[in-house]
Amino acid sequence: MHVPFTVSDFIERGETGFSDSVAVIDEPNQPGEPVEPTTFGGLANRVRAWQAGFDGLGIGTGDRVAVVSHNSARLLELILAVPGSGRICVPVNFRLGPEEVDYIVGHSGASALLVDPELDDSLAAVNAPHRFVLGEQTETQLMRFDAEPKPWPSPDENAPATINYTSGTTARPKGVQLTHRNIWVNAVTLAMHTRAWERDVYMHTLPMFHCNGWGMPFGLTGLGTKQIVLRKVDGMEILRRVEQHGVTLMCGAPAVWNAVLDAAKQWQGEIPGRGRVRIVCAGAPPPSTTIAGIRDQLGWEFLQIYGLTETSPLLTINRALPADDQLDAEEHARKLSRAGLPALGVRLRLSDSGEVLARANTVMYGYWRNPDATADALDGGWFHTGDGGSIDNEGQLTISDRKKDIIITGGENVSSIEVEDCIFSHSAVAQVAVIGVPDEKWGETIKALVVRADGTDVTENQIITHCKQRLAGYKAPTSVEFRESIPQTATGKIQKFKLRAPYWDRTQHKAN
Repeated sequence: MHVPFTVSDFIERGETGFSDSVAVIDEPNQPGEPVEPTTFGGLANRVRAWQAGFDGLGIGTGDRVAVVSHNSARLLELILAVPGSGRICVPVNFRLGPEEVDYIVGHSGASALLVDPELDDSLAAVNAPHRFVLGEQTETQLMRFDAEPKPWPSPDENAPATINYTSGTTARPKGVQLTHRNIWVNAVTLAMHTRAWERDVYMHTLPMFHCNGWGMPFGLTGLGTKQIVLRKVDGMEILRRVEQHGVTLMCGAPAVWNAVLDAAKQWQGEIPGRGRVRIVCAGAPPPSTTIAGIRDQLGWEFLQIYGLTETSPLLTINRALPADDQLDAEEHARKLSRAGLPALGVRLRLSDSGEVLARANTVMYGYWRNPDATADALDGGWFHTGDGGSIDNEGQLTISDRKKDIIITGGENVSSIEVEDCIFSHSAVAQVAVIGVPDEKWGETIKALVVRADGTDVTENQIITHCKQRLAGYKAPTSVEFRESIPQTATGKIQKFKLRAPYWDRTQHKAN
């Protein structure tokens, strides 16, 4: 018997087994009216109301629905509702600028655009055939609580469920098509490896647009796990809510856990969650001091995963073994700084050049409307991660370099080419190269190496302001270094690894 895996499996089990249990507690501090605490039965009803609303608009199977929102209960509902009815959800990074969002909405061909109230004004020029502001407008004008949604005629586990746009080696982001099978396998595997269960309380410290919250909204809904929505990362607020709600599980980039460690220094009394909380870190290998601090200062368990949007994202997981409990803090942190063992069902190998290649059921279907990039990424039947690494005698992967021209700052992917294009549009710039340099808080930050045009005297602040006016704030360089020239090869290529070397020579990893 073959029953197709679909996203709807998760909400159906949540409703069946935990109908009267609390499913979601929305962010109380947000511009719009928050959703009241919702049971799994209530969550399922709201999912069906969204689906019936899309039916009423004539948005059919395979059509795209774009959502630009901070973490919210409504975003979680849409991540379940849109693909659960055979449509395709396009979660968009709320930190992007209007031009960037407009490109994604247009490129995906979205039939509907749903926008967070805080973003309505800044995204006023971004449109789709149907456009709504999340909150009162969607509750009264889109969602239909008086109608049953049409069933998905022919559920297909290989159909795209979401398109997640990610920065690549070009100035334009690429749309990663993740199928129902990709999402299903990732959600179940990640839940297994993190040992998630019904008595967990999960807090969304990870933006849900980031690869669908890494799949946690799906797996934890199927397990009947209570989910706490956090709109904005704040170390002190995370500690407060861990205490208030009895949180046991969270995910996020190193910058999130550094913020918690900073807040813990001012926390009065026992750190909440000691001996109970486990956190999953991804986006960059954190400094060993961060890993040690999580264990020794917070008393929380640290887990690390490695993956990419193109792999749904789980490829590896690293979790301390019982034998590791006897190690001193430095060695314990060193072992946990590795990317980890392949997750269940994942095969890894290294190319002749040291690039990490992967095969798994979580690897994407392909890039939306970009067959050439798809062919390159999946060449030879393996996904080419663009990361350099090594595999030790314990089978553990360590990421040591990035072969793609990507900078990961605070868990966000930034194309250096996109930033270079922006800086080069300044009339006072003759040459530019953008690189990532190590940073204790963000993992790495963006540095621009600039050659001024003859007769100009542009300043560092002017270059940074120029970028912030045209790009999302996190894509702007944090420092600018002016040079007489930028070395190039005989063919005119800039060898970024040589430019990065002086900044990274003292670190273990050449990419953070």
